[in-house]
Amino acid sequence: MGLKSVVIDAWSWLNYKPIFSDPGLGMPNRRAFPEAHASWVPAADERRLSAYKLLAAYDNNQASELAELRDGPSARERREFGDPSMFIDTLVAHVMGREQHITVPGAEQTDADSETEAAAAERVQTLLRTWAEDELLPMRMLQCERKAVGLGDGVYLLYWDPDKQRPRLRTYDPGFYFPVLPEDGDGADFPERVHLAWDLPEDPKRGLKARLRRITYEMDWIRPATAPGVDRQGRAVRAPVMSEATNDSPSVPVIGQGDQVDAQGGISRLYPWNDRPTYRTCYLTDATWELGDLKGPVDVDTLPMDKAHFATNGAGEVLDHLDLYLDFIPILHTPNTVPPAEEHWGQSSLAKALQAFDELASTDTDAARASATTGLPMIGISGVTDPKQQYNVGPGAMFKLGENGRLTTVDTSPALRELREHGHDLADRAANVVRLPAVSLGTMDPSKVPSGYALELSLGPLDSLIGGMRLARAHKDMLLLRFVQRLFIAGQHPDWGGITPLPAKLVRGPYTPTDKAAALEQVTTAYKAQVISLETAIRMLTEAGWPIEDAEKEIEQIESRSFEQARLLADALGNPDEVAAFLGRQAPDELAAPAVQLPTVPADEQTDDPAFQGSGGAGGANE
Repeated sequence: MGLKSVVIDAWSWLNYKPIFSDPGLGMPNRRAFPEAHASWVPAADERRLSAYKLLAAYDNNQASELAELRDGPSARERREFGDPSMFIDTLVAHVMGREQHITVPGAEQTDADSETEAAAAERVQTLLRTWAEDELLPMRMLQCERKAVGLGDGVYLLYWDPDKQRPRLRTYDPGFYFPVLPEDGDGADFPERVHLAWDLPEDPKRGLKARLRRITYEMDWIRPATAPGVDRQGRAVRAPVMSEATNDSPSVPVIGQGDQVDAQGGISRLYPWNDRPTYRTCYLTDATWELGDLKGPVDVDTLPMDKAHFATNGAGEVLDHLDLYLDFIPILHTPNTVPPAEEHWGQSSLAKALQAFDELASTDTDAARASATTGLPMIGISGVTDPKQQYNVGPGAMFKLGENGRLTTVDTSPALRELREHGHDLADRAANVVRLPAVSLGTMDPSKVPSGYALELSLGPLDSLIGGMRLARAHKDMLLLRFVQRLFIAGQHPDWGGITPLPAKLVRGPYTPTDKAAALEQVTTAYKAQVISLETAIRMLTEAGWPIEDAEKEIEQIESRSFEQARLLADALGNPDEVAAFLGRQAPDELAAPAVQLPTVPADEQTDDPAFQGSGGAGGANE
């Protein structure tokens, strides 16, 4: 009967646009989204890639260019003034916070009982902060967050750089990210195989045809050692390393250094950060295919390996199932929102307000047309002597009119005023849908805020929004720092020798204006009442925006000047060494007490009084 099916998925909020959901096919327009319909793109990812391109067009004021492919040249007349981009930038700034800090729990503790653990935590924290500064972590985060907020998903890739001797962090467009998700598992589970794939255009100058590049990270069973080799077709591949055959034993595959073979023939490995062996490792494959060789029903996960050309890294290793000696895939997918149950993908912050942005663009277009007639009004002339005569309207112009002649002007300013007010209403509607109050967008007059409490209440929707967005990122931020520690250890960096990876947190700073004076008063009162420790007080001040770069050094400087507390400590313990350690100073060397020199009475002052007899001159002097 030709019944129409309704598609409800992670991108069905775009079904209202004919270019995304063709009325006849229900699929994205092929002319507008040719990349999504490439032969190697899985059918399940076509709508996702089309949604990414459409959202990127809104971010770059190019939505009219896509609409032109279906609606004709008239669609290019639509005005786009950057409202979606402004919303994205505002949300990125809020979810990032003013500053970011790496903290390791226990690094700020100064208790004598946990001195060893505190020193280890402080060392890991210092090394991670050094890495973040060298790797420009805030800038990398900003790149990923803009993708996540605007498109709904962001992707990090970590890898060990032997030249720089540190893990490198890269950000990828989510359109290159193709995870192989389990069919019977939770979509939020970490995938066992991940592809990063994209088309390479034809290069006639270098004689290169159009190609497809695919970088694959896959968790699989540990296999015997391999080495670079060449197959019969002359391609660089990896071949198994075989032992030398002898009269007593034939040639057999060689296992990797440190690997163990159990009774069933399985190969296990003990990683430095684990306490028990594992049978799995991560393999890296970096290959390129010519698009002309991809024939038949193949996709990014089922490409013919006999047509692949494998890359070679700087160390001469062929990237054909190269064993990375890692028990994790160093790729992190960061969703913008907490995915629904059994889903993997996040949702763009523009999703629910996209129709409001379309209406706002239409209103801006109408307002631009009305402003032309308002600035140069339309005039009707009646009663002219020569109807064919042309008149120019301008300052000082004179018109000769006949009997009963008159000039009539058409005033379109009321319509322009209504259009502008309607545009403001649509902008407020979009802000309400996205949960961005006017104060966060900078469009509210500060003088109109009745009180600080009213301002705090107006930020309620923003607090819940940013809370949910940061919740979606919290686990991935911890995984990022955990992977960095493991890569340092796997790379055998000398500074990380003997270190056990510790849980680390990436703390995002405040995103709303904070009252530093109120925070200081609150912390001071609580600290004096001895209901919080000095470490907690410093942490609270740091989160309130106080310029404290290193909490440990700040605590040391405070304690080195706490002479009153040091005096109380001396009275309580009577141990100068502990008091000196509290002040961060060296205790003075203990000197032997001088012998007591008792005064004597001169001979001429001695007396025969019996009270002084037998007591010596000293008794008289003391008396």
